[in-house]
Amino acid sequence: MYLNKAIIIGNLTREPEMRALPSGIQVCSFSVATNRVWKDKEGNKKEQADFHNIVVFGRQAETAGQYLKKGQSVLVEGRIQTRSWDDKEGSKKYRTEIVADRVQFGPKAGAAPSGGGGSYGGSKSDAGGSSGPAEPAGGIEYPTDEINPEDIPF
Repeated sequence: MYLNKAIIIGNLTREPEMRALPSGIQVCSFSVATNRVWKDKEGNKKEQADFHNIVVFGRQAETAGQYLKKGQSVLVEGRIQTRSWDDKEGSKKYRTEIVADRVQFGPKAGAAPSGGGGSYGGSKSDAGGSSGPAEPAGGIEYPTDEINPEDIPF
């Protein structure tokens, strides 16, 4: 069995670029930055950013090009693909990218963060019609303070 699946959550590093294939299919490409933080053997905090090239086709490309903006968070699911071509000088060039099957928008850049849990990029609905904050389902009390990743034991 083989599996080629990539799932990333990060922020757009540039505005999406729209173009069309000769067949008329829309293509949207953008770049997403992810980062990770860890401690080295001496206990020093280290941080590394990775940049991922994303390509989206069809209707999702149109939507991504219309609504995504630089700095906005996004979840991308897709497959990793490496393309190759010969440049003008005749040398071989390669580009590894994620061909997205699904793009889910996060909160807009600069927008106030929404409180509580909720699904990534989802919207909350108030079915009860009350103007106050919704009570957590099942009486679960979610913490209101930020979780520090360094406090997680694994």
